[in-house]
Amino acid sequence: MQTGHKASMANRHFLLIYDLAPDYLERRSAFRADHIGLAKAAADRGELLLGGALADPADRALLLFTGEGPEAAEAFARADPYVAQGLVRHWQVRAWITVAGPLAATPV
Repeated sequence: MQTGHKASMANRHFLLIYDLAPDYLERRSAFRADHIGLAKAAADRGELLLGGALADPADRALLLFTGEGPEAAEAFARADPYVAQGLVRHWQVRAWITVAGPLAATPV
């Protein structure tokens, strides 16, 4: 649970990292509404903080989740139509030890 912009000690950050298919930009429009709906629902639950594709080239996407463990990020990937339809070639969830900034989970 977050208070203001400070993450509580129980919350940690997790990056969902997508390796995107070479034709991601050409194919995403058919699945984008469902993908964005999934992202908005995760944000409304307080799980997803930020998300988007990297540019030039659009070969990866990063989604920043918060929680006690990686489960929300993993569930998102398993439910994501981009993954199911092959727009994501590979995904992984990595714990991110954030130490600086107003949303740092373990500020120093």
